[in-house]
Amino acid sequence: MAMTRAQFRENGNLICDGYLFKELAIGGVQWLDRNKEQVNQLNVFPVPDGDTGTNMLLTMRGAFDQIADIEEPHVGRLAKVFADGALRHARGNSGVILSQIWAGAARALEGHELLDAPSVADACVSAVDLAYRAVEKPVEGTILTVSRDIKDAVVQKTETQGDLVSVLKTMVFAGRSSLRRTPEMLPLLKKAGVVDSGGQGLVFILEGMLRALCGKDIMLVDSAMPVLGQQAESWQAALVPEDEEGYGYDVQFLMHGRDMDVARIREDINSMGWSTLVVGDSSLIKVHVHVHNPGEPLNYAITSGADIDDVVVENMHRQYQQYVQARAEREQDAAITTDGIAVITVASGGGMKRLFTQELGAAYVITGGQTMNPSTGDFLSAIDRVANEEVILLPNNKNVLLSARQAAEQARHKRVRVVPSATLPQGIAAMFEYANASSMEPPASLDETTDMMTEMLSLVVTGEITRATRDVEIDGLEVRAGQFIGLIDDVLKVAGNDLTQVSRDLLRMADTHRYERVTLYYGEGVGESDARALVATLSDDFPDLEFEVIAGGQPLYPYIISLE
Repeated sequence: MAMTRAQFRENGNLICDGYLFKELAIGGVQWLDRNKEQVNQLNVFPVPDGDTGTNMLLTMRGAFDQIADIEEPHVGRLAKVFADGALRHARGNSGVILSQIWAGAARALEGHELLDAPSVADACVSAVDLAYRAVEKPVEGTILTVSRDIKDAVVQKTETQGDLVSVLKTMVFAGRSSLRRTPEMLPLLKKAGVVDSGGQGLVFILEGMLRALCGKDIMLVDSAMPVLGQQAESWQAALVPEDEEGYGYDVQFLMHGRDMDVARIREDINSMGWSTLVVGDSSLIKVHVHVHNPGEPLNYAITSGADIDDVVVENMHRQYQQYVQARAEREQDAAITTDGIAVITVASGGGMKRLFTQELGAAYVITGGQTMNPSTGDFLSAIDRVANEEVILLPNNKNVLLSARQAAEQARHKRVRVVPSATLPQGIAAMFEYANASSMEPPASLDETTDMMTEMLSLVVTGEITRATRDVEIDGLEVRAGQFIGLIDDVLKVAGNDLTQVSRDLLRMADTHRYERVTLYYGEGVGESDARALVATLSDDFPDLEFEVIAGGQPLYPYIISLE
């Protein structure tokens, strides 16, 4: 018979069984999920093993999936299943170390029906021991240090205090304190101006567990991402490859077998590369290593007689180059000055961004749009980045308009106006009028320019083509998930399985006889040849229209169509 929450108190001290342990676990998963992007932004190196927050979240989700449908009151048995799931789903260095933390905790909890403060202390000791032993060359200032400092604080706390809530609070506060010290232990962190990402992920997990245990917001200290005030004089100094030949490949896989020698396999794998993590037991081993020849560790595992699966191979050098380019672009944005009035706009896709800045004269582009709605803070940050005292905001999305207006109201140190563009084509049309206003003698004032740009919005019709994410019926139009759908000014008009036919039908519904020009912005994953082939077909159907093809690079929408 399952125990109830009322039976969890013994001598006034809170303890829990497997049911409550499951609630703590899901609390950790949910809080990490909510904060994973903060963790991702803390990565010092471009990749070493992917985005830390995402890797840790995938590890935790995989672990919880193993216990989600289990009704198990015994903490020790449930913890073992959870730890096995973490090992199986571990991703990257951070995920593997996290899996070992859970494995060590499960080892200490074996045979424990209930979880109380002393058993938490034992679990912490075992967790830290196994995590350190899993890493060939432990580095201080990482998640290892944070976990050890948490362990030390918990052991000291349980000598005088046996309440589970108090102990978990101690874990959270000790983790935060340790996290703030990581840059002093690891110079690369200090150069980059961040704390350790893996340590931050671990703290978020513990915060989530504490929230679940107490059933309310109990964040007595702001859990926002700690960032150092001192930035690196040269960010390139923090991007030194781990090996003189370059970054190489990140290789991860599982080995299944019988009577496997973990220590020997760890030694053999380590001889092939660096950043080695080999953990597990005689029947299941998780391998993570950085190498220049990804085939070497994979071939070794296969020829040793093991079965392998869950293979991941990532080209870290390519990701490094992408990171360098993105970082350089961010640094170029640090101080922006344009003549007269500065325009800050919102867009996603390399082509769209280049169009707004290099051809149309926008001072700054905030990355965003569909599924990535910039916040008021994003607009305020962009306003601060431009040196101009007069600024116009172009949200280019109806779901972004309110944030832009709030930012304009709050930016009292500058004169800021909003042109309420609801689509990218509207924003582009407004920018043409911005150029006209700027070239006048004398140039149009801020309010005059805003009015001129706003008047252009009604002269543009926007068509968008994307794929349906679910089945729906709207105004008699039946749509099936995965079909192409066409919208005119955010109103669903057409659906079908053929992209060309959907494009043709969409133009027909747009009353093309009222317009002279159609611009087709092709998105991410669409080649220029495909776009021109589509235009050639449409030109035959609409001979009175002039067509132009431009690379937009926008995600989610293969084509955005502007009719003028």
